[in-house]
Amino acid sequence: MFTENEVSALINYPTILQETVKLKEKFINEEAEFLEISDHDFLSLILLTPSVGIALSNGSVSLFEEMALNKKARKLSKGGFWMQQDPVVFAMELLIKNYDKWSLIFFNHIKSVIKLTANTNSLINPDFSIENSTDNEQCIQVLKSPFIIIRFITSFFMNDEEEDLLAERKIAQIEYDRIIEISEQIDITEIPVFQIFRSRLKVK
Repeated sequence: MFTENEVSALINYPTILQETVKLKEKFINEEAEFLEISDHDFLSLILLTPSVGIALSNGSVSLFEEMALNKKARKLSKGGFWMQQDPVVFAMELLIKNYDKWSLIFFNHIKSVIKLTANTNSLINPDFSIENSTDNEQCIQVLKSPFIIIRFITSFFMNDEEEDLLAERKIAQIEYDRIIEISEQIDITEIPVFQIFRSRLKVK
């Protein structure tokens, strides 16, 4: 998943910073008038939205899911807040409560961030087919994919930063459906590396 330094690099894109600031002002005005959160940390919150959505796929966030989300939030926070209230964790609690209101707004921003930084149009390969490619060819496809698109996928859809993107994962049908829904909203369904990741998800 993304690191604090990588989020800092993303927020240095003028277009990303400008839109992030607008969304932060809107979020503060409508959700938490006295929320103090940096532009970096607010972008971190936005990048956590897919993970929040998956955690909420069954209607509520379990204790285990909450711990995983908090770990992600603290890893992305600027400067670290291990011994005090983390602004990303606090803002994420508000996002969880009002996910339906903010998710699509944040997903639209994520889609813009991905298109700007990963040049997704160049990643779409009409000749690639999961059904007609071997495991070795799929592995090569992943290795050839830009580092940043791997970062996006693992940050959004995986909890274990050491987990192999090519490994099979058993998930519930409702979680699988939410992953597909989110991937469509952020416009990555046609990217081969996402198709490979998706093919490794086994509904239990």
